[in-house]
Amino acid sequence: MTEITDSIGCITRFAPSPTGHLHIGGARTALLCWAFAKANGGKFVLRIEDTDQTRSSESSMRGILEDMGWLGIEWDEGPELSFDGKALGGDPRSVGPFFQAQRLELYNTHIRTLIEAGKAYPAFETPEVLDAARKEAIAAKTGYKYNRAGLEISLADRIARMDAGEAHVVRLKMPDEAITVHDAILGDVTVEPSEFDDFIIRKRDGFPTYHLAVVVDDALMGVTHVLRGQEHLINTPRHIAIQRALGFDTPSYGHMPLIFNPDGSKMSKRDKDKLAKKAVKEQKIESCPIEGVNDEDFAKWLKDKTRQLASDDLIALAKVLGITLPEIDVEDFRRAGYLPGALNNYLALLGWNPKVKNEDGTDLEHFDMDYLGSHFTMGGMSKGQSKFDRVKLMSFNGDAIAALSDEAFASIWFAWAQQYDAELAGRFDEAAMLTLAPAVKTRCKTLADGRNIVGFALVADDSIVYDGKAVHKALIKGEKKGLELLMGFRSVLETMDDFTPEAIEAAVKDYAESQEVGMGKLAQPLRVSATGAAVSPPLGQTLAILGKEAVVRRIDLCEAFVEKQASAAS
Repeated sequence: MTEITDSIGCITRFAPSPTGHLHIGGARTALLCWAFAKANGGKFVLRIEDTDQTRSSESSMRGILEDMGWLGIEWDEGPELSFDGKALGGDPRSVGPFFQAQRLELYNTHIRTLIEAGKAYPAFETPEVLDAARKEAIAAKTGYKYNRAGLEISLADRIARMDAGEAHVVRLKMPDEAITVHDAILGDVTVEPSEFDDFIIRKRDGFPTYHLAVVVDDALMGVTHVLRGQEHLINTPRHIAIQRALGFDTPSYGHMPLIFNPDGSKMSKRDKDKLAKKAVKEQKIESCPIEGVNDEDFAKWLKDKTRQLASDDLIALAKVLGITLPEIDVEDFRRAGYLPGALNNYLALLGWNPKVKNEDGTDLEHFDMDYLGSHFTMGGMSKGQSKFDRVKLMSFNGDAIAALSDEAFASIWFAWAQQYDAELAGRFDEAAMLTLAPAVKTRCKTLADGRNIVGFALVADDSIVYDGKAVHKALIKGEKKGLELLMGFRSVLETMDDFTPEAIEAAVKDYAESQEVGMGKLAQPLRVSATGAAVSPPLGQTLAILGKEAVVRRIDLCEAFVEKQASAAS
């Protein structure tokens, strides 16, 4: 495929299955499909492949749409969604519905056309008969291929038995010819006819297989360019065969490199499950430690590699186990506190290079959605697989957070806390977070890091864990002991009516001068007594967040801790 010169009519699509949260690999596919359409003045279509009725769910579908809305991957046509004040989707060309389960009549019409033309046929073997044939082929060490027994029945009888309701599947009659995929990324890929058998295009339950549905949908929705992961390359010759049988045009294909973990393993949703299982076994936990999962199901999950816990159950279990699950789905990255712009920026670089240099001669890596949507080309795609580097992503995210204004950071941080950290949102409103913003945003790589920076305010006064070294250095060591200064300043604090950061800083400065010591000699004892550690946001902000009563109470508790330590030492 060559780059488009006449962009009119360019249409790409993303078609997820609603069987769970949006995988980060799917998000990369959607992002680059969107970017290709935008860069070429075309349309980006979203449709939902929900023909697997046993695994599809309304909640998963909604979650996928919201994940895409959060990422800013806005679809021109598809399911309608109101997200963050924007109306996404719709059907301006009347090519919907955009849910495969609502398009069965269309699929059956095209399947009937293929059957009547002798290009597909119903096959009536039972699953048991087919399973026996597969086992026989395995025993004989030959590859299994369907024997076309269905074609031994006359066309009229096939149709009559099918119409009478006899259980059957429908298979495509594959042509005896090689099929070449002209791929924009990988070049020409040719598959010989010996590699094919007559694969199923409609299952016994009456639902079409992925192969048939995706071809019909692409054709009827006018899709001109299909960009997807390389795992689908094995399917593309089959899709071309269906297109030819139905007289459809073949869209241009581009199969993108897969995303792997740094160790070379495929980045899979099972990674979270594997880590949780490993931790349970290492900690020798025999009964389920979370609500909602009974011990019997927990034991089955632990023994069966194919079983997976629901996402919310895994999150609850990880908290009990004290482990951090790897981010795999978009929802994982949202929960971990990544910004959509940083995530999109990094995802675009997994397989694509803008091939542009910065002024200093380094490769351009930092760009926004506007840049991607106007500069993306297939010529920048690589053939090799991509490795997901979380350290690099976190660096991108830290830079993006640091670049925010204080107001924007406080707004985003508060919105994140409302969704993912109720305790934090309950302790600090947006105005308080704005006060904290200058100190917090430059010290966190993710929004979740902010909790650690202000965690001292989330702990009960009598539950502070003191850093022994910090206590010794700030309150005990030296000629004019910090503890004496701290207890002297305590009386000043009690008389303060204005407990704003500015007033606190001024009072600390005045008292330090009155005692003829540097401000730090008092500031550090105050900081340690209030937070338990030697590092915190600016002192005025730290004490103002806690409030006067809590600060005084913590000073008293710290004094008791020091006296206890001294008593133990003697």
